[in-house]
Amino acid sequence: MSAAKNAGNGANGAAKVAKSAAKARGGARKIKMTPAEIAFDAANAAFLFLLMAVTLFPFVYVINSSISDPIALMQARGIMILPKGVQFYAYRQVFQNPMLLRGYANTVFLVLAGTALNVAMTSIGAYVLSRPHFMLRNAVMLFISFTMFFSGGLIPSFVLVQGLGIYDSFLALLLPTAMSAWNLVIMRTSFAAIPISLEESARLDGARDLTILARIIIPLSMPVVSVMILFYGVGHWNSWFNAMIYLRDRALYPLQLILREVLLASQTDDMLIDMLDDGVRPGLKEQVKYATVIVATLPILCVYPFLQKFFVKGVIVGAIKQ
Repeated sequence: MSAAKNAGNGANGAAKVAKSAAKARGGARKIKMTPAEIAFDAANAAFLFLLMAVTLFPFVYVINSSISDPIALMQARGIMILPKGVQFYAYRQVFQNPMLLRGYANTVFLVLAGTALNVAMTSIGAYVLSRPHFMLRNAVMLFISFTMFFSGGLIPSFVLVQGLGIYDSFLALLLPTAMSAWNLVIMRTSFAAIPISLEESARLDGARDLTILARIIIPLSMPVVSVMILFYGVGHWNSWFNAMIYLRDRALYPLQLILREVLLASQTDDMLIDMLDDGVRPGLKEQVKYATVIVATLPILCVYPFLQKFFVKGVIVGAIKQ
């Protein structure tokens, strides 16, 4: 009898808890927003929509201009939301340019090799500086932080590159930028947040520093590593100034330097050899510029969304603890 009574009391108690939870959920549904909150949300949504439109419109305009008819493009006035006479002649001319294809290949190599070198160097440096048993970590970190605010300048860097014998080679673009001090600080802070007990357990099992870094530290810090890949990869893809300074051989030019020549120096005549109509040529020159911008920008736009989910989390993890 007592067991049955206890079971009944337990059932009644569970029913009361479920009823209370249901009431709580019902009460949550009945929460109403005040007029001020509704007005704030509406204004916030309108502002974000306007910001999105202002940000997106230039890109839409460039896409529409790159596939519009050249004559219609020259005659167009005002805001162009839709293309005027769709045709893809400009893209065919762009991809027939051998310099653009060579620039694509050079940029892909620089992104892959440079990002791998950057992440490796930054990970090793961050691991060393995050270990509490490294006695000089504060002094070294102060020295590295100093370079974030003061540098030797362009001329000493150029002399150094020449002195190392790497001028007019890909090494001139990879070695001077092998590690970013800012990214090193972010990754070091993330590594320092990992419990030291994991490292001590690995050392008891005979693991060395490189093993600990590769099998424990980096797998636990993948959001930050993803952010580093994003930062370094986008930086290499968009880089053109160092190539302009350190490269003379046009066969080594990256894509962005080719894009600069097309946009600023207007070097589009070699893409329009078979276009003999002088009335169409001016409009087609502008169209080729738009198409070149899209071709140079689209790949990184396709890659960015896949790493975006790691972006906020990685930066926060790398910046919370000191």
